[in-house]
Order: sequence, then C-alpha cells, then structure tokens
Amino acid sequence: MLPFPAPPALVSIIIPTYNEADGIETLLHHLYQAGAATDAAVEIIVSDGHSTDATAARARQAGARVLACPTKGRAAQLNYGARQAAGSILYFLHADTFPPAGFLGDIRQAVATGYGCGCYRLAFDEPHWFLRASAWLTRFNLEVVRFGDQSLFVLKTVFEKAGGYREQMLVMEDQEITRRLRQHARLRVLPASVVTSARKYRANGVFRLQGVFLFITILYRLGAPQATLLRTYRALIRQDKL
Repeated sequence: MLPFPAPPALVSIIIPTYNEADGIETLLHHLYQAGAATDAAVEIIVSDGHSTDATAARARQAGARVLACPTKGRAAQLNYGARQAAGSILYFLHADTFPPAGFLGDIRQAVATGYGCGCYRLAFDEPHWFLRASAWLTRFNLEVVRFGDQSLFVLKTVFEKAGGYREQMLVMEDQEITRRLRQHARLRVLPASVVTSARKYRANGVFRLQGVFLFITILYRLGAPQATLLRTYRALIRQDKL
C-alpha cells in the first residue's frame, strides 16, 4: 500500500499596511488568482499599523485576517504578524508588490530543496530604463541588491532563531534581517519576479529618488542612528508613509 503524500507546508502571507485602502483589495484578489484561492494550506494576514482610512475593513472584506498591531512601524508590524501566524513558512509581502502565479509552489519547492529563506527578483510597473537596469541586478545573490520589495520567505524556525526584525529599525530593516538570516540558513533568489509599484519614483523622479536611497544607504553603512535616517527620509522623499 502506497503511503499518503505529506500535506503541503502551511504558508502564512504577512502584509504590513498603513493607509493602503486604495490598493489592498487589488493585492488580495491578485494573491487569490495567483494560487491562494485554491490552496488550502495558506493564510493571509494583514498587520495594520492604525490606518486612518478603510484599509482594515477592505482587507477583512476581501478575506484576509486583519490584526491591529499595537505599534506602528514595518518591522514591528511584521514581527506581530509572524507571532500570530500558524504557518511553518512565513512570506513577508509589501502591500504594493505582486508575486507571480504559482508563488506558493515556488516557495515550498525552495524550502524542500534546503533553502531556509529567500526572495524573488524584482520588476517595476514602470518601463523606465534605469528601473529595468536596477531590477536586473536583483538576480544576483548579493546583500547589496536585496530589497524588501522583493518579498521574503523564511522558515518560521529560522526567523525565530535569527530574532525576527529589529523593531528599533525604522529604515533599512529589510536589508538588515537578510544578513542575520544568512547566518542560519541558505538564501535562494527565485528565478521569477515580483512586480512592485514605482509610485515613489513617479512622485519623486527616478534619478532623484535613487540618489536619495543611495545617500540613506551610505549613512546607514556609516553607522548613522535610525533617527537621522528617518529624518533624512522624511525630509527628502515625498509621499512617504514612515
């Protein structure tokens, strides 16, 4: 008698939000169409940071489990969602980033082949040549080209062993955690791409915004305190939500 196949690992998709009412339903519907609707081993968690618009109501109406995070801030909201998650695999996703069809299978396959964490390559919803070139670099398994918009999957055991996100970090928290995760697991850059919004580039100018990001990264590498990084971010970037 053949043994029953093992059930697929439960994946918890964790989306931090703050005033994302205009787009959260679109993202959730995309996730369902990309595989979540027919996959019994997935949960979608929206970790909301006290949105003042209809984000929570619209996410709940679209079928997500909505958590009111006690502390606003991406790192804190991601950690809060992770603590409430039931999945053995955590998938952290920004509210304006859309994974490819079959993403749940991609993630499970990577974990099954020995990778404890990973991400997708990046693509923007804007055809500017400079953004295409920047996105092309994300195929390389290098820390310097790891961005939170690429999304992040990680075994919950690895995430906990690494200590989760550093909640005192208000800027660069996505890059910082990948360095620690690599100390506990192999990281896989998946061959497909997530598509993320270029809305900040459209609002600030492609080259201007990239220059600001580079400046903030240099300050971070030089050890500037988070308060300085946040103050610089808010002063130089229009339409920020930090």
